Amino acid sequence: MGRHLIETIMGAVVLLVAGFFLVFAYTHSELKAIKGYSVSAQFTSVGGLDVGADVRINGIKVGTVTSMVLDPTSFNAVVKMAIRPDIKLPVDTVASVSTEGLLGGKFIRLEPGRSGEDIAAGGDLAHTKEHKSIEELVGDLIFLATAEQPAASKTPGAAAPSASPAEAGPAPGADRDGAQK
Repeated sequence: MGRHLIETIMGAVVLLVAGFFLVFAYTHSELKAIKGYSVSAQFTSVGGLDVGADVRINGIKVGTVTSMVLDPTSFNAVVKMAIRPDIKLPVDTVASVSTEGLLGGKFIRLEPGRSGEDIAAGGDLAHTKEHKSIEELVGDLIFLATAEQPAASKTPGAAAPSASPAEAGPAPGADRDGAQK
């Protein structure tokens, strides 16, 4: 009986310590959603951005993506964000979708402008930069590497390619069939 009691107490202590570490990690990792004022931005492509993703200025989390919907008239992605109340964004702030490293998650990157006027709660970010996914970039690179160079881009001063005998016509002193006279 005593052995089972010790194992039960040790199991409870291990679970208590694990719970403490989970609470500690959650409170210090900035995983919780930011509560603040709402702003929105329109993008032609959000490329894998998720609701709950970070909104950052210079790498510091200042907000959270709260929703994404499709505008039925322009077919742009409308991204709504909650920004911390102590951060006042200028009206000329630029938003873009960025990636954490090569295979990392997506987040909204804000580049504050220099305007003296701030965006009101519920306002729109008028300036956005378009996102190119890694697949699109690799496709562009492959296309550039395999595309033929136009004739105008050949090196100046290079000799023109010689014509084949059939294109050159008959040799001097020969009749139309190429036989010597």
